[in-house]
Amino acid sequence: MGDLSSNPNSNNYENYLNLPKARFMDAMDIIQWEGFWFEPGLVQPAMTFRSTFKAENNDVVLTSNMKTGTTWLKSLCLCILKNPKTDEDYDLLVKDNPHFHVPTIESTIYSTKPNIDLYKTPSPRLFHSHLPYIVLPDSVKNTDCKIVYIARNPKDTLISMWHFFNSILHHDQDPFPLDKTVDCFLTGVHQFGPFFDHVLQYWIESKKKPQKILFLKYEELKRDPKGEVKKLAEFLGEPFARDEEIDKVLWRCSLERLQNLEVNKNGSTMYNVHNSLYFRKGVVGDWKNYLTPEMEDKINQTSRIKLEEYGLFL
Repeated sequence: MGDLSSNPNSNNYENYLNLPKARFMDAMDIIQWEGFWFEPGLVQPAMTFRSTFKAENNDVVLTSNMKTGTTWLKSLCLCILKNPKTDEDYDLLVKDNPHFHVPTIESTIYSTKPNIDLYKTPSPRLFHSHLPYIVLPDSVKNTDCKIVYIARNPKDTLISMWHFFNSILHHDQDPFPLDKTVDCFLTGVHQFGPFFDHVLQYWIESKKKPQKILFLKYEELKRDPKGEVKKLAEFLGEPFARDEEIDKVLWRCSLERLQNLEVNKNGSTMYNVHNSLYFRKGVVGDWKNYLTPEMEDKINQTSRIKLEEYGLFL
Protein backbone atom coordinates (compact mmCIF):
# COMPACT_ATOMS: atom_id res chain seq x y z
CA MET A 1 0.00 0.00 0.00
CA GLY A 2 1.29 3.47 -0.82
CA ASP A 3 1.46 6.49 1.45
CA LEU A 4 -1.72 8.20 2.45
CA SER A 5 -2.54 11.37 0.63
CA SER A 6 -3.20 14.40 2.81
CA ASN A 7 -6.65 14.44 1.25
CA PRO A 8 -8.95 12.40 3.52
CA ASN A 9 -11.25 11.75 0.57
CA SER A 10 -8.57 9.99 -1.45
CA ASN A 11 -8.63 6.32 -2.40
CA ASN A 12 -5.65 5.78 -0.13
CA TYR A 13 -7.70 6.99 2.81
CA GLU A 14 -10.39 4.45 1.92
CA ASN A 15 -7.69 1.76 1.84
CA TYR A 16 -6.49 2.96 5.23
CA LEU A 17 -9.95 2.48 6.69
CA ASN A 18 -10.00 -1.05 5.28
CA LEU A 19 -6.71 -2.17 6.81
CA PRO A 20 -6.87 -5.38 8.90
CA LYS A 21 -7.88 -4.75 12.50
CA ALA A 22 -7.31 -6.60 15.77
CA ARG A 23 -7.67 -6.12 19.52
CA PHE A 24 -4.63 -6.20 21.79
CA MET A 25 -5.05 -7.32 25.41
CA ASP A 26 -8.82 -6.89 25.01
CA ALA A 27 -8.38 -3.14 25.45
CA MET A 28 -6.48 -1.62 22.52
CA ASP A 29 -7.41 -1.46 18.85
CA ILE A 30 -4.53 -2.02 16.44
CA ILE A 31 -4.40 -2.12 12.65
CA GLN A 32 -2.00 -3.77 10.25
CA TRP A 33 0.02 -1.76 7.74
CA GLU A 34 3.01 -2.98 5.73
CA GLY A 35 2.94 -6.27 7.62
CA PHE A 36 3.13 -4.69 11.10
CA TRP A 37 0.58 -3.72 13.74
CA PHE A 38 0.04 -0.17 14.97
CA GLU A 39 -2.26 1.86 17.14
CA PRO A 40 -4.61 3.43 14.54
CA GLY A 41 -3.60 6.98 15.41
CA LEU A 42 0.03 6.27 14.51
CA VAL A 43 -0.49 5.06 10.95
CA GLN A 44 -1.23 8.42 9.34
CA PRO A 45 1.75 10.12 11.08
CA ALA A 46 4.00 7.19 10.10
CA MET A 47 2.90 7.49 6.48
CA THR A 48 3.52 11.24 6.51
CA PHE A 49 6.93 10.72 8.09
CA ARG A 50 7.88 8.19 5.42
CA SER A 51 6.74 10.33 2.52
CA THR A 52 7.90 13.79 3.60
CA PHE A 53 10.85 13.59 6.00
CA LYS A 54 14.15 14.86 4.62
CA ALA A 55 17.07 13.41 6.53
CA GLU A 56 20.31 15.31 6.90
CA ASN A 57 23.65 13.55 6.74
CA ASN A 58 24.48 14.14 10.39
CA ASP A 59 21.07 13.11 11.75
CA VAL A 60 20.93 10.25 14.24
CA VAL A 61 17.79 8.10 14.38
CA LEU A 62 17.48 5.75 17.34
CA THR A 63 15.23 2.78 16.64
CA SER A 64 13.72 0.00 18.72
CA ASN A 65 10.72 -2.15 19.33
CA MET A 66 8.80 -1.42 22.51
CA LYS A 67 10.28 -2.24 25.94
CA THR A 68 13.75 -3.14 24.68
CA GLY A 69 15.82 -0.43 26.36
CA THR A 70 14.57 2.65 24.49
CA THR A 71 14.70 5.00 27.49
CA TRP A 72 18.26 3.97 28.33
CA LEU A 73 19.40 4.38 24.72
CA LYS A 74 17.80 7.84 24.47
CA SER A 75 19.49 8.91 27.70
CA LEU A 76 22.92 7.68 26.61
CA CYS A 77 22.78 9.30 23.19
CA LEU A 78 21.44 12.54 24.63
CA CYS A 79 24.44 12.75 26.98
CA ILE A 80 26.93 11.83 24.26
CA LEU A 81 25.62 14.13 21.53
CA LYS A 82 23.73 16.95 23.18
CA ASN A 83 24.46 17.27 26.87
CA PRO A 84 28.00 16.29 27.91
CA LYS A 85 28.04 18.65 30.93
CA THR A 86 27.54 16.97 34.29
CA ASP A 87 26.60 20.12 36.22
CA GLU A 88 23.02 19.64 37.41
CA ASP A 89 22.09 23.13 36.22
CA TYR A 90 22.83 21.99 32.66
CA ASP A 91 21.74 18.36 32.91
CA LEU A 92 18.82 17.89 30.55
CA LEU A 93 17.92 14.60 32.20
CA VAL A 94 17.15 16.49 35.41
CA LYS A 95 14.84 18.90 33.60
CA ASP A 96 12.72 16.46 31.59
CA ASN A 97 12.21 12.78 30.82
CA PRO A 98 14.43 11.36 28.03
CA HIS A 99 11.34 10.87 25.84
CA PHE A 100 10.79 14.64 25.89
CA HIS A 101 14.32 15.43 24.74
CA VAL A 102 14.51 12.65 22.14
CA PRO A 103 11.02 12.50 20.63
CA THR A 104 9.60 9.35 19.10
CA ILE A 105 8.94 10.88 15.75
CA GLU A 106 5.77 9.10 14.65
CA SER A 107 3.98 9.49 17.98
CA THR A 108 5.01 12.98 19.05
CA ILE A 109 6.17 15.05 16.07
CA TYR A 110 4.08 13.94 13.10
CA SER A 111 0.99 13.49 15.24
CA THR A 112 1.21 17.10 16.46
CA LYS A 113 -1.04 19.73 14.93
CA PRO A 114 0.53 21.86 13.59
CA ASN A 115 3.63 19.80 13.01
CA ILE A 116 6.80 20.89 14.78
CA ASP A 117 9.34 22.42 12.39
CA LEU A 118 12.01 19.73 12.46
CA TYR A 119 14.32 21.73 10.26
CA LYS A 120 14.89 24.36 12.95
CA THR A 121 16.22 21.74 15.35
CA PRO A 122 19.92 22.29 16.14
CA SER A 123 22.33 19.91 14.42
CA PRO A 124 22.97 17.09 14.92
CA ARG A 125 19.29 16.22 15.10
CA LEU A 126 18.52 13.28 17.40
CA PHE A 127 15.26 11.40 16.93
CA HIS A 128 13.75 8.05 17.80
CA SER A 129 11.32 5.74 16.04
CA HIS A 130 9.58 2.46 16.91
CA LEU A 131 8.83 1.91 13.22
CA PRO A 132 10.15 -1.15 11.39
CA TYR A 133 12.95 -0.57 8.90
CA ILE A 134 10.69 -1.19 5.91
CA VAL A 135 8.68 2.01 6.52
CA LEU A 136 11.52 4.37 7.39
CA PRO A 137 11.81 7.28 4.93
CA ASP A 138 14.06 6.71 1.93
CA SER A 139 16.06 9.76 2.96
CA VAL A 140 16.95 8.05 6.25
CA LYS A 141 18.06 4.93 4.41
CA ASN A 142 19.94 6.59 1.56
CA THR A 143 21.84 9.45 3.23
CA ASP A 144 24.73 9.33 5.69
CA CYS A 145 22.20 9.65 8.52
CA LYS A 146 23.10 7.12 11.23
CA ILE A 147 20.74 4.58 12.78
CA VAL A 148 21.17 2.94 16.17
CA TYR A 149 18.93 -0.05 16.95
CA ILE A 150 18.59 -1.70 20.34
CA ALA A 151 17.26 -5.26 20.66
CA ARG A 152 16.45 -7.31 23.73
CA ASN A 153 15.78 -10.92 24.64
CA PRO A 154 12.19 -11.61 23.53
CA LYS A 155 11.18 -13.13 26.87
CA ASP A 156 12.22 -10.05 28.88
CA THR A 157 10.70 -7.80 26.19
CA LEU A 158 7.41 -9.64 26.51
CA ILE A 159 7.31 -9.40 30.31
CA SER A 160 8.18 -5.71 30.25
CA MET A 161 5.49 -5.10 27.64
CA TRP A 162 2.94 -7.07 29.68
CA HIS A 163 3.63 -4.97 32.79
CA PHE A 164 3.63 -1.70 30.85
CA PHE A 165 0.35 -2.24 29.04
CA ASN A 166 -1.36 -3.70 32.11
CA SER A 167 -0.45 -0.52 34.01
CA ILE A 168 -2.05 1.58 31.26
CA LEU A 169 -4.88 -0.54 29.88
CA HIS A 170 -5.83 -2.58 32.95
CA HIS A 171 -4.58 -0.42 35.81
CA ASP A 172 -7.79 -0.75 37.82
CA GLN A 173 -8.46 -4.38 36.88
CA ASP A 174 -6.85 -7.79 37.15
CA PRO A 175 -3.82 -8.16 34.84
CA PHE A 176 -4.53 -9.42 31.35
CA PRO A 177 -3.70 -13.15 31.30
CA LEU A 178 -0.03 -13.73 30.59
CA ASP A 179 -0.65 -16.83 28.45
CA LYS A 180 -2.87 -14.79 26.12
CA THR A 181 -0.20 -12.08 25.95
CA VAL A 182 2.35 -14.72 24.96
CA ASP A 183 0.04 -15.82 22.13
CA CYS A 184 -0.31 -12.21 20.93
CA PHE A 185 3.46 -11.78 21.04
CA LEU A 186 4.24 -14.95 19.13
CA THR A 187 1.66 -14.27 16.43
CA GLY A 188 2.98 -10.71 16.17
CA VAL A 189 -0.36 -9.09 16.90
CA HIS A 190 0.82 -6.34 19.23
CA GLN A 191 1.95 -2.72 18.98
CA PHE A 192 4.83 -2.54 16.41
CA GLY A 193 4.75 -6.33 16.05
CA PRO A 194 5.74 -8.84 14.87
CA PHE A 195 8.69 -8.45 17.24
CA PHE A 196 10.89 -10.97 15.44
CA ASP A 197 10.38 -9.41 12.01
CA HIS A 198 11.10 -5.97 13.46
CA VAL A 199 14.41 -7.08 14.97
CA LEU A 200 15.40 -9.08 11.93
CA GLN A 201 14.95 -6.22 9.46
CA TYR A 202 17.39 -4.01 11.36
CA TRP A 203 19.81 -6.89 11.95
CA ILE A 204 20.02 -7.72 8.25
CA GLU A 205 20.48 -4.08 7.26
CA SER A 206 23.15 -3.58 9.94
CA LYS A 207 25.13 -6.43 8.41
CA LYS A 208 24.91 -4.80 4.99
CA LYS A 209 25.79 -1.30 6.26
CA PRO A 210 27.73 -1.54 9.55
CA GLN A 211 29.06 2.00 9.10
CA LYS A 212 25.48 3.30 8.97
CA ILE A 213 23.53 1.05 11.36
CA LEU A 214 24.75 0.07 14.80
CA PHE A 215 22.89 -2.92 16.24
CA LEU A 216 23.06 -3.03 20.03
CA LYS A 217 21.84 -5.75 22.37
CA TYR A 218 20.39 -4.78 25.73
CA GLU A 219 22.03 -7.75 27.43
CA GLU A 220 25.48 -6.76 26.16
CA LEU A 221 24.94 -3.21 27.40
CA LYS A 222 24.19 -4.65 30.84
CA ARG A 223 27.12 -7.08 30.72
CA ASP A 224 29.75 -4.62 29.47
CA PRO A 225 28.33 -1.11 29.79
CA LYS A 226 31.65 0.70 29.42
CA GLY A 227 32.66 -1.23 26.33
CA GLU A 228 29.27 -0.88 24.65
CA VAL A 229 28.87 2.83 25.44
CA LYS A 230 32.40 3.47 24.20
CA LYS A 231 31.46 1.71 20.95
CA LEU A 232 28.26 3.75 20.75
CA ALA A 233 30.10 7.07 21.19
CA GLU A 234 32.65 6.14 18.54
CA PHE A 235 29.88 5.21 16.12
CA LEU A 236 28.21 8.57 16.76
CA GLY A 237 31.47 10.39 16.02
CA GLU A 238 31.90 11.63 19.60
CA PRO A 239 34.50 9.30 21.16
CA PHE A 240 35.33 9.69 24.83
CA ALA A 241 38.73 11.15 25.67
CA ARG A 242 38.94 9.36 29.03
CA ASP A 243 37.33 6.38 30.70
CA GLU A 244 36.16 8.69 33.50
CA GLU A 245 33.81 10.35 31.00
CA ILE A 246 32.17 7.00 30.25
CA ASP A 247 31.67 6.37 33.96
CA LYS A 248 29.95 9.75 34.35
CA VAL A 249 27.58 9.08 31.46
CA LEU A 250 26.72 5.64 32.79
CA TRP A 251 25.95 7.10 36.21
CA ARG A 252 23.83 9.91 34.77
CA CYS A 253 21.85 7.42 32.67
CA SER A 254 21.55 4.68 35.27
CA LEU A 255 18.10 3.35 36.09
CA GLU A 256 18.64 4.04 39.79
CA ARG A 257 19.38 7.72 39.16
CA LEU A 258 16.74 8.35 36.52
CA GLN A 259 13.88 6.72 38.39
CA ASN A 260 14.65 8.85 41.46
CA LEU A 261 14.76 12.19 39.64
CA GLU A 262 11.83 14.39 40.52
CA VAL A 263 10.69 14.71 36.91
CA ASN A 264 10.37 10.94 36.60
CA LYS A 265 8.74 10.40 39.97
CA ASN A 266 5.96 12.91 39.34
CA GLY A 267 5.85 13.98 35.69
CA SER A 268 4.24 12.62 32.54
CA THR A 269 5.38 13.02 28.94
CA MET A 270 3.38 11.28 26.24
CA TYR A 271 -0.30 10.33 26.14
CA ASN A 272 -0.48 11.19 29.85
CA VAL A 273 1.64 8.12 30.58
CA HIS A 274 3.38 8.68 33.90
CA ASN A 275 7.15 8.95 33.53
CA SER A 276 7.68 6.42 36.32
CA LEU A 277 6.30 3.67 34.07
CA TYR A 278 9.42 3.89 31.90
CA PHE A 279 11.58 2.74 34.81
CA ARG A 280 10.58 -0.64 36.22
CA LYS A 281 13.43 -3.10 36.81
CA GLY A 282 15.66 -3.12 33.77
CA VAL A 283 17.21 -6.44 34.78
CA VAL A 284 18.19 -9.35 32.57
CA GLY A 285 16.25 -12.57 33.14
CA ASP A 286 13.20 -11.16 34.94
CA TRP A 287 11.08 -13.39 32.68
CA LYS A 288 12.07 -16.36 34.87
CA ASN A 289 9.78 -14.99 37.58
CA TYR A 290 6.73 -15.11 35.30
CA LEU A 291 6.90 -17.52 32.36
CA THR A 292 5.99 -21.17 32.70
CA PRO A 293 8.33 -23.74 31.12
CA GLU A 294 5.74 -24.21 28.36
CA MET A 295 5.67 -20.47 27.61
CA GLU A 296 9.47 -20.32 27.67
CA ASP A 297 9.72 -23.22 25.23
CA LYS A 298 7.23 -21.65 22.80
CA ILE A 299 9.13 -18.36 22.74
CA ASN A 300 12.52 -20.07 22.39
CA GLN A 301 11.24 -22.20 19.54
CA THR A 302 9.86 -19.19 17.66
CA SER A 303 13.07 -17.28 18.25
CA ARG A 304 15.15 -20.12 16.83
CA ILE A 305 12.95 -20.44 13.77
CA LYS A 306 12.83 -16.72 13.05
CA LEU A 307 16.34 -15.53 13.91
CA GLU A 308 19.03 -18.17 14.19
CA GLU A 309 19.46 -18.90 10.47
CA TYR A 310 20.51 -15.25 10.15
CA GLY A 311 23.10 -15.57 12.91
CA LEU A 312 21.08 -13.54 15.42
CA PHE A 313 20.78 -14.84 18.97
CA LEU A 314 18.81 -12.89 21.57
